Amino acid sequence: MTKASSGDPADAASGTQDGLKAGLKNRHLSMIAIGGVIGAGLFVGSASGIAAAGPGILISYALVGAMVVFVMRMLGEMAAANPTSGSFSAYADRALGRWAGFTIGWLYWFFWVVVLAVEATAGAKILQGWIPAVPQWGWALIVMLVLTATNLASVSSYGEFEFWFAGIKVVAIAAFIVIGGLAVFGVLPGSHSDTAGLSNLTSHGGFLPHGPGAILTGVLMVVFSFMGSEIVTLAAGESEDPQRAVRQATNSVIWRIGVFYLGSILVVVSLLPWNSKAIADKGSYVAALDSIGIPHAGQIMNVIVLTAVLSCLNSGLYTASRMAFSLGQRGDAPKAFSVTNKRGVPQTAILASVVFGFVAVAFNYWWPDTVFKFLLNSSGAIALFVWLVICFTQLKFRGIIRREMPEKHLVKMWLFPYLTWATIGMILFVLGYMVVDGGDNRDQVLASSLVGVLVLALGVILGRRHKKAEIAE
Repeated sequence: MTKASSGDPADAASGTQDGLKAGLKNRHLSMIAIGGVIGAGLFVGSASGIAAAGPGILISYALVGAMVVFVMRMLGEMAAANPTSGSFSAYADRALGRWAGFTIGWLYWFFWVVVLAVEATAGAKILQGWIPAVPQWGWALIVMLVLTATNLASVSSYGEFEFWFAGIKVVAIAAFIVIGGLAVFGVLPGSHSDTAGLSNLTSHGGFLPHGPGAILTGVLMVVFSFMGSEIVTLAAGESEDPQRAVRQATNSVIWRIGVFYLGSILVVVSLLPWNSKAIADKGSYVAALDSIGIPHAGQIMNVIVLTAVLSCLNSGLYTASRMAFSLGQRGDAPKAFSVTNKRGVPQTAILASVVFGFVAVAFNYWWPDTVFKFLLNSSGAIALFVWLVICFTQLKFRGIIRREMPEKHLVKMWLFPYLTWATIGMILFVLGYMVVDGGDNRDQVLASSLVGVLVLALGVILGRRHKKAEIAE
């Protein structure tokens, strides 16, 4: 085993980074960046958003998409100058203080290990539908074991799996947009849908059938489907050319969100009336494919959703382990987390992450309405907390880049600092509206805040102990 050193993360460009190996190729990073914005939530959760806001859900997606573009631009500015596996946690540690890096790092790790349980269960349900002889818990176990083995093998194994998982998602969404778009304009061979047409955007109660307030309701429903865009900045530290990878990912995030989210949802609400019973019963994409006569639409979408689930599991385990690795490097997690094996893989960090994921899966089967529901709620608003910390970190990190590494200031946040502050205001508004909205949204903010405060308190206590130890030495 090789203990991770405390060298400059920028050394990744020369082949290694603090014990990790630069095993991700540019094609891996490119596909991780493209596929990172396409989560299972887009395929599964969009129907409820359409029901809540009608065609106006497009504005909800556009607002959240703009927020993600701004956050990614800020993160890209920092990651291009200093690519590291700890990404925003490491930057927060340096710009805001150890307490900030500790808190957001552990919260982000917690978010992804809970996601492991959610996605493993979702994948198991699909697989059991195909092969009922294997129980659901058995499929969840098989899926988790296979992807754990993939991540333990090497970072290039993770990259290769994710390349193909993301590739399938991208091809599927692109094909859906092309085929659906042809059907909307009535030029798809063999398809004569009476319900398709751009008139669906306004002819069933108007573009905003539930009023402008429904846009904000839609925002709350879609915001969490964007989580994962930032994964490419963590993976960049193990790539051949991290600066180039980060620049490309940051510069392309606008068209990626525009095409995959806005483009595909526009096709759905154009093919069918927003209040169509088929969307509610089958899900938005299956209903859209059925409406234009695509055979076996349900099974096709099951395959695509399963791919998205496996992609999310694969990336979730990778992301959680690299964040744990970075925390171990900085003394904010057990030192064993910062140890890599001869293949450059943080084995202990991976196993620790997957063990918690297995425990969470068990909670989902034993106590789905109590313990697991609390885990879900307490991780629900963490995405927004992460984005908020990225914003505040970038406000200070800009000065660090200019002072210490001006030659690496390759990506710059637009209209700094005004757009950064505007993004902070947007995120705080969404959090506030979640509390006012009540129900599950309020529960998520309050439970996530409770966990955040507990982690913050622990970080402050440990920070003081470290300071006393340093003074004593």
